[in-house]
Amino acid sequence: MGQPVQRRIKRGLDVAVAAVGLVVTSPFSAVTATGVLMTIGRPIFFRQTRPGLHSEPFTVVKFRTMRDAIGPDGQPLPDAIRLTSLGAFLRKWSFDELPQFWNVLRGDLSLVGPRPLLMEYLPLYLPEQARRHDVRPGITGWAQVNGRNAISWEERFALDVWYVDHWSLALDVKILLKTLQKVIAREGIAAAGVPTMTRFTGSARSDHPPASQDATSTEAVP
Repeated sequence: MGQPVQRRIKRGLDVAVAAVGLVVTSPFSAVTATGVLMTIGRPIFFRQTRPGLHSEPFTVVKFRTMRDAIGPDGQPLPDAIRLTSLGAFLRKWSFDELPQFWNVLRGDLSLVGPRPLLMEYLPLYLPEQARRHDVRPGITGWAQVNGRNAISWEERFALDVWYVDHWSLALDVKILLKTLQKVIAREGIAAAGVPTMTRFTGSARSDHPPASQDATSTEAVP
């Protein structure tokens, strides 16, 4: 089966699974929305512009997990302070990601692909790292099942590029199954000592660790 056919099948599966996912998870989404409203307040959803396929911008939607707390200097307080107990729970079980099924239906996201990061990171990528945008970003991906936020940015980007070069429907199925395993085991939620992934400030070197091995900041960065 050629890649063009596989990609059409991938899109069809994305739409079907996202539609079913929205229906099946609607009770969880309703409870989550109520919890966010009561503990954090409005807005319930976190929206932000992210780079999609070929770096084209789109608006990603998630449930809010942090308060809009500002310090005396006018800057947001550290993530550890802004992240609520409900927000930590939602992140632990990935419930904050449920609204992204809408992004999948719209064609902004796929179920599987490199996670969409921040627009401000685009000029910081090395040419090899930028190839992560050659495919549609996803709710989960190869980097997420091989460390998620507990690995370095260089390792994460290398895994993303490896996925771009080795993509297949079989690999997507493998990633989805491993994602369920990771969520249940609650592995790789954050890097050691921080509640979320640290911000990417650019790579000092172009060589990356091999990404083909199956190694088992802010609200804006998943």
